[in-house]
Amino acid sequence: MSETIDSLTIAFSEDGVEITKELDKHILSKGSWTTIIYRYQDWDKSKQAYGPEKYSIRRYQKRNNQYWQKSKFNISSRDQADKIVKTLSEWLQIS
Repeated sequence: MSETIDSLTIAFSEDGVEITKELDKHILSKGSWTTIIYRYQDWDKSKQAYGPEKYSIRRYQKRNNQYWQKSKFNISSRDQADKIVKTLSEWLQIS
């Protein structure tokens, strides 16, 4: 939970190791419901290196001056991200 939109993050550390490294984020909407898309990498313990880029869309609700994560959708590969972009682009050209 966070008090400001700018302090919301997907980054996560455990035992001094950054397990989830946030590479970038964009705020898609603000208000009592906030939507943020993150670009991140997960630490691969067996390889001792970060894996491929992944993406996550997260929705937060502001209650009692705190942002609470309410839902998330993880895009697990670049291929899946490309398909989402292609589909949305086609749909937006139709309208």
